[in-house]
Amino acid sequence: MARDGYLLLRGAVPEAWREALRAAFDAGVGTGDQWAVPRGAGWRHALVDLDPIVQRTCRLPPLLAAGAQMLAGPFFLSQVEGREPLQGGGHQPLHRDGVGSRAVAALVFLDAYGPDNGATRLVPRHLDEGEPDEAASLITSGEAGDILVFDADLPHGATRNRSGARRRSLLLSFMPERMRETQESCRAIRSVRMDTSEVFVP
Repeated sequence: MARDGYLLLRGAVPEAWREALRAAFDAGVGTGDQWAVPRGAGWRHALVDLDPIVQRTCRLPPLLAAGAQMLAGPFFLSQVEGREPLQGGGHQPLHRDGVGSRAVAALVFLDAYGPDNGATRLVPRHLDEGEPDEAASLITSGEAGDILVFDADLPHGATRNRSGARRRSLLLSFMPERMRETQESCRAIRSVRMDTSEVFVP
């Protein structure tokens, strides 16, 4: 993980939780006006951050351990929402999130994922030479219950969902405690409703 800047936790979500998480995702899908800021076309979005099983998933020990190793100091769960690329949609240019914030992102996959249904690609840290390079990117693939944890500053982006097969996921963000004030100031814009006061200490 130190060399690559990411870790794929295979089967990290207990199988008994997965159907409940898919149900929480589908129940959280609504109309565009449920979001403070319009969401991008080509995606299905779900408000899920108040769901108890989603909250438990965000606190799975292997996920927190990976976040702790990357952040190396007190951190908190800043956000969690549901995302799913629609058929023909989902492609994102390689990009970096929160440059300089030292954020850790995680994708909890609720369906099987791969190059045909919009899986995430990223450039490992040791191949990152500054400018995002598609030739150096790797497309992830796996099964429901996997969790991809990565340095949000790595070049990354979803691929196009060519097959139309479902690829629901939870996207969550861990932030260093020093970023709390900044994150709290924009929580309404980010449609964050959950309590974010818990602090995780490595």
